[in-house]
Amino acid sequence: MTTPFPPRIATLVLLDASGHLLGALPPFEAATPWWNHVEPLVEAAAQRHGLRVTVLRLLRAERHHPPGGAVSYLAECDGGAPDALAPWDGGLDEQPLRMRWARPGGPRADLDWAVAALRRQGLAPDGEPRQLRSWNLSSVWRLPPYWLKAVPPFFAHEGPLLAALQAEAVPRLVAHDAGRLLLAPAAGEDRYGAPPDECEAMIDLLVDLQHRWAPRLDELLALGLPDWRAQAFGRALAELLPRIALPAEDRATLAAFSAALPAHFARLAACGLPDTLLHGDFHPGNFVGDGRRLTLLDWGDAGIGHPLLDQSAMLTPQSSVNERRLRAHWAAAWRRRHPGADIEAATRLVEPLAALRRAVIYQRFVDAIEPAERPYHQDDVPDFLRLAALLLRAPR
Repeated sequence: MTTPFPPRIATLVLLDASGHLLGALPPFEAATPWWNHVEPLVEAAAQRHGLRVTVLRLLRAERHHPPGGAVSYLAECDGGAPDALAPWDGGLDEQPLRMRWARPGGPRADLDWAVAALRRQGLAPDGEPRQLRSWNLSSVWRLPPYWLKAVPPFFAHEGPLLAALQAEAVPRLVAHDAGRLLLAPAAGEDRYGAPPDECEAMIDLLVDLQHRWAPRLDELLALGLPDWRAQAFGRALAELLPRIALPAEDRATLAAFSAALPAHFARLAACGLPDTLLHGDFHPGNFVGDGRRLTLLDWGDAGIGHPLLDQSAMLTPQSSVNERRLRAHWAAAWRRRHPGADIEAATRLVEPLAALRRAVIYQRFVDAIEPAERPYHQDDVPDFLRLAALLLRAPR
């Protein structure tokens, strides 16, 4: 399948089982351009060189941001005699913000935990583990038929939240501990590119869930979820704006909005929808489905705030026709539960907040990850701030 992105030319820098540097395999074109897709790298090492490797982390990228381009990774080699190795002129450092699974032995420790957790329940994988993704936001493995996910400290609430949501349309949690989640399989395939009628079903699922959890904010706060309500949002925005270089017009627009933020949130509250649980990254690709049931995945970005903050990730990639249709469906779903709510006004008021929230989130990622991983997110911070400024200046 072709993509509009440049190909990813990957180089694997290998360590042996004791952590000693071996050298680099020849560069090759990976099957996908996405930097965090490591399964194609593992498969290429096996097919081209007969090696069994585990990818640890990104080392270097020629592009300022993903996807595609020349990218090098550090990987552990599990036995075998690497052929065609070349000397590698880079340096291996220690970083205090390095994720556990990005260190030698880290993925093995995660797999050992998962197997032990299954064994305690009389279960076992029915196949060899497969490494799928690895980056600063997660390490994802398949232990057929289960899924192993490790997350960073700033997503530590995902396991406890999923435990609290087990009666909802979320993955069944087999075990969780210290940033590790072991998940049972969910029926179906990922729903990237889902048609509008299926997106409407996703919206209904979310609105139902948010309506049920609106009276339970104290429980969610106790789980450690980020707070995106007025006071916390204001503090986060005030801390972010001085740190980011922006054009003068955008800076002035955002400074004025930040000063008026309490009044903006008061107008939003007057529209009549309650604060509730946010998924935080609500789009079709975070669903799996089989035509009968949908399951909503990836709750690391979850938080507490206005429910329409979840619109932006779903609506942004839609065509204009589909966007209008889904906005109308979203409004109708909430109006059935809050007949007097002014959903259209709330939607307009939320739009700049959604962009600003994304900017704050990406800066938090950048602040909490090691330097080599920052290209994944650093451009997103000024991009979403500029988007918010444009929205605020747009005629209403």
